[in-house]
Amino acid sequence: MQALTLSLFQCATHWHDPAANRALFDGLFDGVSRESDVLVLPEMFSTGFTMASREVAEPMDGPTVGWMRERAAQRAQILCGSVVIEEKGAYYNRFIWARPDGSITHYDKRHLFRMADEHQHYREGQARPVLELDGWRILPLVCYDLRFPVWLRNVDAYDVLLCVANWPAARRIAWQTLLKARAIENLSYSVGVNRTGVDGNQISYAGDSCAYDFLGNALVELGDEAQVATLSLDPVALRDHRDAFPAWRDADQFEIETWESSV
Repeated sequence: MQALTLSLFQCATHWHDPAANRALFDGLFDGVSRESDVLVLPEMFSTGFTMASREVAEPMDGPTVGWMRERAAQRAQILCGSVVIEEKGAYYNRFIWARPDGSITHYDKRHLFRMADEHQHYREGQARPVLELDGWRILPLVCYDLRFPVWLRNVDAYDVLLCVANWPAARRIAWQTLLKARAIENLSYSVGVNRTGVDGNQISYAGDSCAYDFLGNALVELGDEAQVATLSLDPVALRDHRDAFPAWRDADQFEIETWESSV
């Protein structure tokens, strides 16, 4: 395994305007090295965190996913972030992982933020896919998922926990603390990408995109300014730590039961 290089895009987005947001990120991509393996955009990067699912949703063959495919192919890089998707009459807050070869893997947000009635407008996901890239195993999650350690539990299943979010400034301490805790308890790297600015519901976001290693040491902490940061994750350091401190071998055994609700 070689180092995994990620570029994190932290910025404000345009409310309910996918075309403007695609143009926004196109401009930001121009300043990013082609040597990055993965370009990471925030949660609902094309619309903002909205409950207007019926009004803004796109199909998987719609313009935003098509744009992700095109840019991944043009740049020879993975492009990921979450998008409001309609499929078979249901609406999903869907993490899209678009590869340069045109293929896509997705993860539907499992834990829907009931304090904003997200569970009334979207359907929760049932699967927990682990993405693979050059020997790296990456677990995607979306925002509120970060609060649920059982769902994110790692028993030698993944190397990187990757969270895309619209996490409000009012709870920024929880964001930073939980990302660090998830890294330590799961013996993994933990990376979170959040937005800045104020959305159409007048919710403020402080950014605070960050990355922590398996000991909870900060690799990147972006603060509240709009910016793009690129970092590399070291596979040797991760392997050596797991060999010296294999706490996952003593994890309690249990199974996760899943259920599905209607929108």
